[in-house]
Amino acid sequence: MKSVIKGAGYILAHTPDMVLRSGTTQTTERIVNPESEYLKALPAHLRSFEQALSYWPNQVYIGNKTPAELAAVEQPWYDKTCDVNGRFGKFGQMMPQEEFFLLLQSCDVFDLVKLDRDFVTAHKSDLAANPMIDETILARIRDGIDGAEIARLVEQEHSEGLYHHDKLVGCVNRAHDIDGNLSAHVMMENLVSKASSVLALLTAVKNAGIEKSQVDYVIDCAEEACGDMNQRGGGNFAKAAAEIAGLSGATGSDLRSFCAAPAHAMIEAAALVQAGAYKTVVVTAGGCTAKLGMNGKDHVKKGLPILEDMVAGFAVVVTENDGVNPEINLELLGRHSVGTGSAPQAVISSLVTDPLDRAGLKITDIDKYSPEMQNPDITKPAGAGDVPLSNYKMIAALAVKRGELEKAELANFTVKHGLTGWAPTQGHIPSGVPYLGFAREELLAGEISRVMIVGKGSLFLGRMTNLFDGVSFVVQKNAGAQDAQAGVGEAQVRDMIAKAMKEFAATLLAQAD
Repeated sequence: MKSVIKGAGYILAHTPDMVLRSGTTQTTERIVNPESEYLKALPAHLRSFEQALSYWPNQVYIGNKTPAELAAVEQPWYDKTCDVNGRFGKFGQMMPQEEFFLLLQSCDVFDLVKLDRDFVTAHKSDLAANPMIDETILARIRDGIDGAEIARLVEQEHSEGLYHHDKLVGCVNRAHDIDGNLSAHVMMENLVSKASSVLALLTAVKNAGIEKSQVDYVIDCAEEACGDMNQRGGGNFAKAAAEIAGLSGATGSDLRSFCAAPAHAMIEAAALVQAGAYKTVVVTAGGCTAKLGMNGKDHVKKGLPILEDMVAGFAVVVTENDGVNPEINLELLGRHSVGTGSAPQAVISSLVTDPLDRAGLKITDIDKYSPEMQNPDITKPAGAGDVPLSNYKMIAALAVKRGELEKAELANFTVKHGLTGWAPTQGHIPSGVPYLGFAREELLAGEISRVMIVGKGSLFLGRMTNLFDGVSFVVQKNAGAQDAQAGVGEAQVRDMIAKAMKEFAATLLAQAD
């Protein structure tokens, strides 16, 4: 019995002040060139929450606009205002920075996050009005302390400051005096990932229409790693986020594979459910503060706003086959093996054509491909080009080479079988999974029959290997009644065989008499 996708949640938190003080591009620049013109110009390029709300790709991410609607809008998009600017969408929401800081504290179980008393008083009611936030989370928010004490902690105790509109409103304390893995900076990175995962979990569970108690297992596939000096990346983000989200019946673990991790996690979740180990598994990931403003230098140089100002998160609910929701087909798995190599054609072949060949399918038998769905508004000014489009061109070229597509249809392939990128460039976040919410709806509606999710990663970033990484899987329309009919047919066949054997035995007995 195949597992199915029951629902998905996608969330964004607008954190412009974290761009200035937490993004690696900016923190590195502050060390090597503290008086740089880039750092001086940066604040003027930050977006307001209202501007982030009216940005087309953001509205696609939370489900208020579709990828097809985005594709119809001429690029670039940063200078265009979306006709929808609500903070809530059918897949999730965009949370303002002040609410996110309060959520950050609610996710802290070691009293490391300190917030200014006046800040808490001013914004706690805003978080309380959020439909995803219940009393158990609100009860975890403390009353706050004096601003002077927060300033002292930042200045004298190596705490990491939390700023809102460039004003110090809180801090994250270190969790150990000498352990670099528990420094204030690392603790803030990890708590941000945890908090965005919590919001995504709450959203996905609600969207799936299930009770929190039904979740058996959680898999976290973000790019952060938590531990101390004795086990630097031991985890467990999954169980930590499940605790705050109120998933009291769930256990869980972390899966790490750089950008490819979400695809690996979805395959693991599907396998666990299909094997009967767990009935309901949720794959989740929070965002990454290090990648805020990652391409900021290029954006500022070209007069663009800082578009990497959103901490992103997602969660997908995988359950037993209900005969309705789209199935995850574990027989159509692509994988970049150790021996595949790093040549682009070899990579795409291992992830796309190899699994299709095993099933006797052509490249054009997949209705939509979802590889790296990075927003080209962000990547093109930085010189990385349109990443999704590059992937589609390679897939289309393979289809032509295999005789499955006419050369004249190359350009149309990217339109018919591709998607325009809209996801924030937070490593793992764009890696195939942003489309799962839309794919589920389109499969349920009968608009398409099969989609392929392709996750790719860069293992060499860890300096442990030069190998590339990647896996792919197919999500397809639920066979539903067809499976039931097949089951009845098999039972009838068994009955017929049993009856024939009885009749044969009776004949032999009669002959013996």
